[in-house]
Amino acid sequence: MHPLAGKPAPRESLIDVGALEAAYYNVRPDPKQPHQRVAFGTSGHRGSALSGSFNEAHIQAITKAIVEHRAKKGVTGPMFLAHDTHALSWPALRTVVEVLAANGVEFFVSAGLKPVPTPVASHAILTYNRGRTEGLADGMVVTPSHNPPEDGGLKYDPPHGGPAEAEVTRAIEARANELLGTGEIRRIPFERVELRHHDYVSSYVEDLKSAIDMDVIARSGLALGADPLGGTALAFLDAISDRYRIPIEVVNRTVDPTFGFMPLDHDGRIRMDCSSPHAMAGLVGLKDRYDVAFGNDPDADRHGIVTRSGGLMDPNHYLAAAIWYLFHHRPNWPREAFVGKTLVSSLMIDKVAQALGRRVYEVPVGFKWFVQALLGGEAAFAGEESAGASFLRMDGTVWTTDKDGILLGLAAAELTARLGKDPAALYGELEQRFGRSTYRRVDGPATAKERALLKRISPEDVRIDTLAGEPVLEKLVAAPGNGEPILGLKVVSRNGWFAVRPSGTEDVYKIYAESLLCEDHLEAILAKAQEVVREVLSHGETTDSV
Repeated sequence: MHPLAGKPAPRESLIDVGALEAAYYNVRPDPKQPHQRVAFGTSGHRGSALSGSFNEAHIQAITKAIVEHRAKKGVTGPMFLAHDTHALSWPALRTVVEVLAANGVEFFVSAGLKPVPTPVASHAILTYNRGRTEGLADGMVVTPSHNPPEDGGLKYDPPHGGPAEAEVTRAIEARANELLGTGEIRRIPFERVELRHHDYVSSYVEDLKSAIDMDVIARSGLALGADPLGGTALAFLDAISDRYRIPIEVVNRTVDPTFGFMPLDHDGRIRMDCSSPHAMAGLVGLKDRYDVAFGNDPDADRHGIVTRSGGLMDPNHYLAAAIWYLFHHRPNWPREAFVGKTLVSSLMIDKVAQALGRRVYEVPVGFKWFVQALLGGEAAFAGEESAGASFLRMDGTVWTTDKDGILLGLAAAELTARLGKDPAALYGELEQRFGRSTYRRVDGPATAKERALLKRISPEDVRIDTLAGEPVLEKLVAAPGNGEPILGLKVVSRNGWFAVRPSGTEDVYKIYAESLLCEDHLEAILAKAQEVVREVLSHGETTDSV
């Protein structure tokens, strides 16, 4: 733990926005260098201009590759464009616009070129495509999500409105890398492009009443707080408050690309992670002022729920409480609709789903695995352990096919208003009913080479028969729900499990672990997981030296 975790960021830790933007335009990436090539991770391409991994050349190439891909797929409708408040997002959006315009692609930007959340782009695409069979829309979102201020990101949303499938991103990535080394890509200067604007705010905010009982929140008189963490949610929170007469107090209205107002995260870096107690220290410190409060990351696809009774909720705890509440108060959801979860999420979700009589659909990390199930109403709720989720409208039809942090924050308010207790109190009741579990995620530094080793791990690589005193029941490299590779390993015993996987967006590996017994049991599981990581990485070094 960094000694300044949860404390204000020192001035010397802030990015130089001017230098970052200059690097975006001036640094020419070398496609022969692996770390400077286009690489789509869990959700889109991410990198930094300073390291030659997110520069104008990357965005030109990716955009051109997407133009070619949508033409091959017969996607002829408009593109909905969105961007967040990271320093690189605005120059990258300009590049996207220039390439799209030069290639004759119709597109929409926001009124006033204001930042737009990821879930709002998903909502716009789905709303436009509803009832259409041709001329379908798709979209691009410029965001590195909760990543540090120096990072940039770009992702593609096909006509289904959610993150693109692996086969789509592989094709776009390959073509973009071909283009990266071929020189200039045709574009029209931004100032000469005729822009078409879409009112993202009104269309999304007005439609929220189809997914959330806004009336019960308005009548409750709850004291609600919110922290957009300098991101895209700000304008939408204000509009929600005005439209539904719900007094949401925004505790920090600062929008600054250095994110210098943020408390430092666990490792001493600025990271707008609304599931981190360190990054959320500001709102957590105000918890007693509100009946319930929530935070969002810069593109508002994640949520962090803060309660008087429990402070910042563990994301798994809130997912379990939200699932329990929503399935009891959404009578028009399809009877056979299941609960979607990533395989590194808590077993408490499985227990809740079983009690509700609902099947659990367990997939690898990545919200793209839930898209089709949400689109068709097969999944009523889908969530990730990293504080991302979405669920159906009250009539059982799709709301968004990407994570929606604003929706989940309002769901916490609805739950509190209707039940007279906050989500943490409800989770306490679930623990009394189903038993307590202890869960933890531990991150460690990993080079690109080490991440590749962990990505290719197989059950044969790991000599483990017992886990914290219990026989190992399974060693999984594919998700039970859809059989897709998890790009890591999950080891399961009767009363616990751990999973190891490399991050798809940062130079770290992640260990997830849970015990159904006690904290000491969890510590023993984590110790074994760390031992497995050391064994795999040391074996890789030995192999390379032979």
